[in-house]
Amino acid sequence: MHETITGFVGLDAHAESTAIGFAEAGREAPRFVGTVGPKIVELIKALAKLGDPGRLLIVYEAGPCGFALARELRAAGYRCEVVAPSKIPRRPGDRVKTDRRDALSLARLARAAELTFVLIPDERDEAIRDLSRSRIDAVRARLKARQQLKALLLRHGRRYTGKTSWTAAHERYLATVTFAHRAQDIAFVEYRQAISQAQARVERLSQALAQEFEHWRMRPLVQALMTLWGVDQLVAITLVAELGELKRFAHPRELMGYLGLVPSEHTSGEKRRLGAITKTGNGHARRVLIEAAWNYRYPPRITTPLQKRPGKAALRGAHDRLASAAASEPSLPDAHRSRSAAQQDLCRHRSGAGRLYLEHRSAVQSAHLNYSSVIGEHSHEVIGAHRIGNAMRGTR
Repeated sequence: MHETITGFVGLDAHAESTAIGFAEAGREAPRFVGTVGPKIVELIKALAKLGDPGRLLIVYEAGPCGFALARELRAAGYRCEVVAPSKIPRRPGDRVKTDRRDALSLARLARAAELTFVLIPDERDEAIRDLSRSRIDAVRARLKARQQLKALLLRHGRRYTGKTSWTAAHERYLATVTFAHRAQDIAFVEYRQAISQAQARVERLSQALAQEFEHWRMRPLVQALMTLWGVDQLVAITLVAELGELKRFAHPRELMGYLGLVPSEHTSGEKRRLGAITKTGNGHARRVLIEAAWNYRYPPRITTPLQKRPGKAALRGAHDRLASAAASEPSLPDAHRSRSAAQQDLCRHRSGAGRLYLEHRSAVQSAHLNYSSVIGEHSHEVIGAHRIGNAMRGTR
């Protein structure tokens, strides 16, 4: 990189201004160029004074400004990268933070090759990710509205004695609730209407996400991941939209580290201490993976919704063999009952993670890159998705 790049530019980008720091190749101290407005024309005009676009490396931190600035600079012929803020080296004693210092620090660290770049997603993939995250926001808003209604009922001693809330029976119970004062009835009705509106919003976004998924270039990969145990369409879409190209992870350990699913560690001398998972990286993908992992508490089975999916006919025979084998096995606790051959066909998560991933990564990549193929025959994608899932499970 240093053979072709002669200048390193650090940008501290904000909504209304952008600070520019510049470091030439060598050992000279970086210098502050100045601050420009939010328009890309002003920034390109300032960058034109620093050298040829092909010999400049421009970096800025990932943040609320997104990837629009990087795409505009790349369209203008510049090489621009987005930096992971959590991976930027920082001095413990440095207590002063300004836009000028941040821009100069980014330029100096870029010259020293000490920055970690993040993947700039394709605009089509980012659109699906935005829609997926808007649905997550809607689900959280619905949860908040439900909590507010339950808090009102609890304050006034209204306790639901049923098993599960927000079912048809629970709705019938809410329809019978009244209060002593009219003002409380008004507040109760408003809370219920807020829940109804939040539920309608979640349903609209879920339907829109399913419709957009039909035309998404990542559809083959999503459908392959849906063959994994506990992964439905929403989970698979969220994973692919958040992770992007899976082939950029050379080993399952890298993927687990990116998701923050590896244990924290504090080792000193002969003492080694492992703590909770680090929870670094993408929280959306980590959340849906953990929720999907809870399905492994139960034995595998193909339910009615799964049988309605296209391409599941090949798995129904294994399901029938599983049912017959389970009926013929001795009555033992599920936790200690040996797996039948059909169970092993459905979930082979005992094998070595690294060996499975490295041996079958080509099948996963071919399923990922062959977007134009028809998913009528799922064999390669299903096998590849199962094995990448097995590799990830083996690293736990």
